[in-house]
Amino acid sequence: MKTIKWGFIGCGDVTKQKSGPAFQKIENSEVVAVMSRDPEKAKAYAKERGIKKWYDDAQELVDDPDINAVYIATPPSSHATYAIMAMKAGKDVYIEKPMAVTYEECTRINRIAQEMGRKCFVAYYRRYMPYFLKVKELALNGTIGNVINVQIRFAQPPRELDYNRENLPWRVQADIAGGGYFYDLAPHQIDLLQGMFGYILEASGYKSNRGGLYEVEDTLSGCFQFDNGLVGSGSWCFVAHESATEDRIEVIGDKGMICFSVFTYEPIALHTEKGREEIIIENPEHVQQPLIQAVVDDLLGKSTCTCDGESATTTNWVMDKILGKI
Repeated sequence: MKTIKWGFIGCGDVTKQKSGPAFQKIENSEVVAVMSRDPEKAKAYAKERGIKKWYDDAQELVDDPDINAVYIATPPSSHATYAIMAMKAGKDVYIEKPMAVTYEECTRINRIAQEMGRKCFVAYYRRYMPYFLKVKELALNGTIGNVINVQIRFAQPPRELDYNRENLPWRVQADIAGGGYFYDLAPHQIDLLQGMFGYILEASGYKSNRGGLYEVEDTLSGCFQFDNGLVGSGSWCFVAHESATEDRIEVIGDKGMICFSVFTYEPIALHTEKGREEIIIENPEHVQQPLIQAVVDDLLGKSTCTCDGESATTTNWVMDKILGKI
């Protein structure tokens, strides 16, 4: 392949700024078709972005001979179906996170990828962003000494749509999302930590519904241990008061500490014997672009992208363990 020719399954918000434009800006990458079950939405999306073809049927898109890779940007419940459909049609895939709604579905995707000889990537784009690469550098280069503990703290108030019982967001419908907001947001946190410190081999947790706005969990606590013996913990609350809003991970070493955010990109705070230092790192305009570049380079045989299905599956395993699903 000299050019990666993409077909999009799904054209929702994530594709409009975070990812979609990046596919067109990267050299040797082109979006040739887009699909939505709503034909008017697909047609309008394609016209607005200069994409040649649009479909309202996923099978037709994956069977298009002009396409050699498929970006799956739908809610998680359909990830496995579309990924397997695309790989069986001979296409490589790039799947939005989380990879699927369960660990078991992730392993099924991986099995089909192996059987069909296709590549599967997952959109854990924060691994490749300069902000988090700086955090990883500081954590591993001895700046804070030996890392001895990791703590995740996350709290946010309910969103306006959470109060609409007649039309709740899909992210709090377990059959579509895999769980509540934890299954949507925690993957980025867990994936980043595994990218820094290795795979998590043990995990457990407690979940509760404290707000009563929807059926799935809205408050959780978890603990985990990495393969190098490092231990960590996390707390998540999605029905907190505004005053309790928090997006923070602490990496604690025996010579200092690193504090950073995952979603708000607050300046990285480095605490050492020299005092507190703030480090500001600019984000790219389209946050998925560095990862998409790595995916394209991998598909072209130029380098290896680490955000593959195998590594993404471990994140689903950790979440399912904390939720008590396995």
